[in-house]
Amino acid sequence: MNNKVISLEEAVAMIPDGATIMFGGFLGCGSAHHIINALAESGKKNFTIIGNDCGMAQGPCGIEYYGVSRLVHNHQVARVIATHVGMTPDVGTQGMVEKTLQVDLVPQGSLAEMIRAGGAGLGGVLTPTGVGTIVEDSPLCLGKQTIDGREYLLMKPVHADVAIVNAHMIDTFGNMWYKGTTRNFNPMMATAADLVIAEADNLVEIGDIAPENVHTSGACINYIVDGGKL
Repeated sequence: MNNKVISLEEAVAMIPDGATIMFGGFLGCGSAHHIINALAESGKKNFTIIGNDCGMAQGPCGIEYYGVSRLVHNHQVARVIATHVGMTPDVGTQGMVEKTLQVDLVPQGSLAEMIRAGGAGLGGVLTPTGVGTIVEDSPLCLGKQTIDGREYLLMKPVHADVAIVNAHMIDTFGNMWYKGTTRNFNPMMATAADLVIAEADNLVEIGDIAPENVHTSGACINYIVDGGKL
């Protein structure tokens, strides 16, 4: 088998305390749940997590702490960079009451482009979204520029130590095919981290995914966990 395929335990061992981690998914849809849960059980902490959201305190079928909300609940997270945290009350409690969590909220489209810029090696993203709002005060905002009479915010590119991504089908080289809306943030995150670990719902052989159906190239993926066998 291709040497990109590793065990869940090996994947977690690669992620150190204090790592900055991108997590694909949208309220848990398209998230690498096996890796997240194993990381939650590892006791590692002081993470900066980057993603659309922080999962959900109450997930499908009554699952408690669905997605990365489990990490937040365990106080393993020091900073959150996200677009929406309303489904995870622990973020509000830790961030505003206990003051143990730094929370940086960014408009969704801006965050997607900031991650894309981080993966492409660009110096930032110019966007009109957030002009005249508290987004201007974010540590991720580098200031304003006026172009052709219109004001824009210059947002920093976002890069991570580790990206944890997921796809419905992944071959042993790492080529990924996403089912439906599970694509969300996964493709751009797979380009924007030093180490990219992909969790496969279904691990298949090279050639089982038609070339035109490859959404993320295996060239972006360092390691694969076979989630279908866990």
